[in-house]
Amino acid sequence: MGGTTKATVTEVEVAGRTVRLSSPDRVIFPQRGFTKADVFHYYLAVGDGIMRALRDRPTTLQRFPEGIEGEAFFSKRVPARGVPPWVSTAQITFPSGRTAAELCPTDLAHVAWAAQMGTVVFHPWPVRAADTDSPDELRVDLDPQPGTDFADAAAAAGELRALLAELGVTGWPKTSGGRGVHVYLRIQPRWTFVEVRRATIALARELERRRPDLVTTSWWKEERGARVFVDFNQMARDRTIACAYSLRANARATVSTPVTWDELPDVDPDDFDLATVPARLAERGDPHAGIDDEAWDITPLLEWAERDAAAGQGDMPYPPDHPKMPGEPKRVQPSRDRDRPR
Repeated sequence: MGGTTKATVTEVEVAGRTVRLSSPDRVIFPQRGFTKADVFHYYLAVGDGIMRALRDRPTTLQRFPEGIEGEAFFSKRVPARGVPPWVSTAQITFPSGRTAAELCPTDLAHVAWAAQMGTVVFHPWPVRAADTDSPDELRVDLDPQPGTDFADAAAAAGELRALLAELGVTGWPKTSGGRGVHVYLRIQPRWTFVEVRRATIALARELERRRPDLVTTSWWKEERGARVFVDFNQMARDRTIACAYSLRANARATVSTPVTWDELPDVDPDDFDLATVPARLAERGDPHAGIDDEAWDITPLLEWAERDAAAGQGDMPYPPDHPKMPGEPKRVQPSRDRDRPR
């Protein structure tokens, strides 16, 4: 082979389709020595879990063709040429009104093809192909701020679990692959992105009221303090989170891993990585196995949002790259807002 991996191409049968794997020895995670073939076969090994997270969802691909220390880019459009004829797409609409045909996995071969294309991280939209404007997944992103860590995020998640229990709703937790915790709710696909984001803000504010020492909804970093930020803007259109069983692009090759509520306080997110998660899934099954069993009516959260608005707590700022939205407050850092009451 002349010492090069360029000509090394194998064909792998996945979900009844033939998927090419080229340059299998290319190192993707240098500090761990994990190769492109390791990434490819990792995704096959967690196939049931990752398809539960990705099936029929438009998915943005975070690609690292030369490994995680090389150039990276987000692929929001399936290439017009050189794509197997069986690759499925779904049309999504960006906040700008532009559209794109994104990869929409219908079987594990789509995930394998994406891995062959250098994908390390999968970022699905919280919608299905049948209705790409109506989320069926409400995502709560618990993001530790400086001075806090994973234990604080897990504690905040425990408070959220109790709140959801009062509402009669099941939440599904997972590690972020870093220091954070994600909690997903399956919801009925009846509302717009704007409405689901409002519901998420209302849920976050109620959590903050109960544990103001631990949780914050402050969009501006200067106001958050050493607390766990509930990043409500992860429910804005075209904002996505690494899905369950997705690798993360860090030196340890960690995985965003579903866990049970009972084990969440005691896990170390660094223990979940490319090498360990396949065995965990095989031995224990998927803690998110029941996530599709029931979809929730978010009306109670929308009623909370109306209550908060009547009390003077209206909308919150959108991400900087998002068009200005009706009813949105100024996107001005409080310390720089000359009109802000002192």
